[in-house]
Amino acid sequence: MSNPRAVVLSKKVTSSVDEWVNQDISEEVSNQNFAHYRRYTSFKFVFIFACISILVAVIGYSITVGSTNIGYLETYSIIWNHWFGSIEDSLKDYIVVDLRMPRIVAGIIAGCGLAACGVVMQSTLMNPLADPYTTGVSSGASFGATLAIVANFSLIGGQFAIIGNAFVFSLIPTGVILIVSKMKNASPTTMIMSGIAVMYIFNAVTTVLMLWADPNSMQSVYIWQAGTLSKANWEVLPIMAGTTFVGFVIMMLLSRQLNVLATGDDSANSLGLNANRLRVICMILVSLVSATIVSFTGLIGFIGLVAPHIARIFVGSDNRFLIPAAASFGSMLLIVADLIGRTIVSPAIIQAGVVMSFLGGPMFLWLIVNKKSKIWG
Repeated sequence: MSNPRAVVLSKKVTSSVDEWVNQDISEEVSNQNFAHYRRYTSFKFVFIFACISILVAVIGYSITVGSTNIGYLETYSIIWNHWFGSIEDSLKDYIVVDLRMPRIVAGIIAGCGLAACGVVMQSTLMNPLADPYTTGVSSGASFGATLAIVANFSLIGGQFAIIGNAFVFSLIPTGVILIVSKMKNASPTTMIMSGIAVMYIFNAVTTVLMLWADPNSMQSVYIWQAGTLSKANWEVLPIMAGTTFVGFVIMMLLSRQLNVLATGDDSANSLGLNANRLRVICMILVSLVSATIVSFTGLIGFIGLVAPHIARIFVGSDNRFLIPAAASFGSMLLIVADLIGRTIVSPAIIQAGVVMSFLGGPMFLWLIVNKKSKIWG
């Protein structure tokens, strides 16, 4: 009796299958495959290390930029001496540690946090255009800050009036998204569309407030919306650092589950993962981290959108490597953007958020036309 498999499959297909089933996989081939995997994994660590090395080098040069002339290697010496309590020049120590370093540290934290949030957003919503601002966090924060500056209305008094308002109102869009997602079973499309809808509402109200603002208030609102690191100081940095660090650790703990979620809801649910619950948890986590950062720095865009895509080209879509890779690249990119803004038209300063728009736009266009951008997903 003829082989029944031949009735369905062609002779060429069956012969290829038989050849694959019967072939012996030698130990040499197995070793070659394992060596290739180790080289590929090592390259991911090399990319992360390269980003951190460039970041350290740029930090030293960025600290030298200012009215007081301080040498490149001297900056590292001052930081080292301050760390171990052997201050040699109190004036230079004050300039480096108290005036210039907070700006750098804020850039590192903001770049790291926003880029990591971008990775989680894109993996959670399975959309390459998702970033921390897709949820409407930026528009809510912008409305809160504008309300405090223009209308002098703040939920928190004192020096943290603008920051407190920005943080509280940035969480409102997330609450709306969670309510809508519960009604519509938390699909990625529902979350994205809900965030966009809330974003337009907040933007409209913010525009109305700005129409009523006096010139001084208008200038303050513009500077805040442009995104800047200049207002950072050692009093607020622990809040940014603590929230970002805790959020980053949780993201890394969820990285394996995010890899499973990327295979699709049906596949994830069949493997025992509650896709909807994980998506809601990630949405809350991303909103808290990005809201905290935006409250202190203003609206710095493109970090959460571009950094994950660039990192994905080099390390792939495995979130265990992609999250730290994007975080290191995002920190480096934001520090470079801030450095460009401080030097390109010196002594005038272009806000980091504006420079990031100039850098992020062409980068994103390049990613669209480049074939390697297909590596997403």
